[in-house]
Amino acid sequence: QVQLVESGGGLVQAGGSLRLSCAASGRTFSTYVMGWFRQAPGKERDFVARISRSGSFTYYADSLKGRFSISRDNAKNTVYLQMNSLNPEDTAVYYCAACRGGVCVREREYDDWGQGTQVTVSS
Repeated sequence: QVQLVESGGGLVQAGGSLRLSCAASGRTFSTYVMGWFRQAPGKERDFVARISRSGSFTYYADSLKGRFSISRDNAKNTVYLQMNSLNPEDTAVYYCAACRGGVCVREREYDDWGQGTQVTVSS
């Protein structure tokens, strides 16, 4: 099991950028595929991006390609989500999560979750 703590959320104007961080506890961080999800008000939690254990391979929700970038630093036990050209539709609670194996794009594949960080984009 790994404990995850997100940070970096906040209020930003449309067109702006934010970088979210997710710090993981324990010495097994590099054994997990890491992902980001988001949940907008009144909606289901959606997949955003995931990154392989080494950081060499990434995968994004189609609608977010080119604006969002996921990365990780295994030495720091941290995964990041760089979000650019934000718009009000990106307003949501953003969660990081750890996946032990599989395709790791479905919510049910993830075993451990952070508490989430709020991102609000004003128009």
